[in-house]
Amino acid sequence: MFDHIKDVRFNILDISNISSFMNINGGYRNECKDVYFLRITGFNNNILNDINDMDKTLTERMNKKNGIYNRISSLPSMNNPKFYTDSFEAWAKSGKKEIYTKSCTDKTPDIASILSAACVKVLNLYAQHKPTNPSIEKNLIAKFLFWFDETIGNRLSAWNPRQPAKIAASNITKTHEYLFFYMLTLIGFDVLLIQTESDISNDIDKLNLSKKIPAGDFNENANIPEYRFESGNYAKPPLAQPAVSAAVNSNSSAVLPAANGINTAAIPDLPRIKIPNQRTAKSGKNDITAEGSGSQIREKSYEELALLSSSVVLITLHNAAGQILGTGSGIMIGKNGFILTNHHVACRGTLLSVTIEEDDQIYETNEIIKYNQHLDLALIRIDRQLNPIPIYKNDKKPVRGQKVVAIGSPLGLFNSVSDGIISGFRKLDGVEMIQFTAPISHGSSGGALLNMNGEVIGISTAGMDHGQNINLAVGYEYINSFIQGFINY
Repeated sequence: MFDHIKDVRFNILDISNISSFMNINGGYRNECKDVYFLRITGFNNNILNDINDMDKTLTERMNKKNGIYNRISSLPSMNNPKFYTDSFEAWAKSGKKEIYTKSCTDKTPDIASILSAACVKVLNLYAQHKPTNPSIEKNLIAKFLFWFDETIGNRLSAWNPRQPAKIAASNITKTHEYLFFYMLTLIGFDVLLIQTESDISNDIDKLNLSKKIPAGDFNENANIPEYRFESGNYAKPPLAQPAVSAAVNSNSSAVLPAANGINTAAIPDLPRIKIPNQRTAKSGKNDITAEGSGSQIREKSYEELALLSSSVVLITLHNAAGQILGTGSGIMIGKNGFILTNHHVACRGTLLSVTIEEDDQIYETNEIIKYNQHLDLALIRIDRQLNPIPIYKNDKKPVRGQKVVAIGSPLGLFNSVSDGIISGFRKLDGVEMIQFTAPISHGSSGGALLNMNGEVIGISTAGMDHGQNINLAVGYEYINSFIQGFINY
């Protein structure tokens, strides 16, 4: 048991460098803790030495039981969220008084209640600036609880509001990550973000949650070393080596290692496809209706259907070091950046990069907005306006023998188009699947299965390696239910 925190005050003193952050100990009075949330932006010759001094000093203090400290280079990916989504649901049902993680249990009720209050505040803040619903909230808090366990969970035994509790991280730019560190300040942590390569967006900065401290120009080769805390002792890092990042787009061949069952191949990187977007008529309106009324939609030629590939994306999976793990596909379903893919695609990378036809920019994200492991569906979001493909909504069900077109990126071959027919309907683990013959390969997962009217009737999910053109897709009825509230044209 320790003193409770009911409120925090931010940046009471004017701190302007890493050394000051290291030495400050915010006051604690009347259950109110003074905390510091700072961002060092840019790079100069002193930063690496200052980081090394901070690591050494704060680790020594932690070993003497004078506060706690951690520094991380990246936040880990959560591959099995069930424990944390269950924790969120139990928290919501109980009136949001206490929330538990693997490290914050019923033996630490004070921490559980402080963490609960912080989660409520973050959700309220998030709702003021981003579209939200119960699924988004559940996934956001589940991710925060997982990160809580991973970053400070093993240090909770030394947690005391009257002593310093500090955490530092480098190059935090994503909204969810930034709000996680804000959440840590609400439970009494001082947070330092060392932004040597890039900073948060202007939209996030406008929230005025942290103090910005310019330190020079951004430098992508700053190469901040890993924090090395071994058996209670600080180990000085070796001299930093130049970072080697796996290139998503290069002129040479790339060998993509297998990642948890995603088989990839050595393939030449293809030139970015540049084709005119002919989906829009002169009136500016798409000739495909969102309602899928059938009678209002004409059958399209294969050439016209191939143009819909501009709304199917290539998703590249990266580990924490930026190395490529594999590839998959995704479908634009909401104009505000929402992309539908398979859960087995989205969950396997620490970072996802999205490639879009007619766009030279690569869009990075780790925002998994919603997922369903049983249906193998996931919804991710990027910071871009999109041109979605309509999802089929007609009461008339697809039938065997019906012609279909599949669009995806098999083996990383960006937006390949193939045709076939619906060959049957199968139930796998209680989920109705569409069996089709349009050829697909590894990397097509998450791609679009279209009817001849240009509507998505399924999302390519699996294929039989030992069978010829025996492929499966999750059907439109599951998709429409899953994306409800996110789809817009």
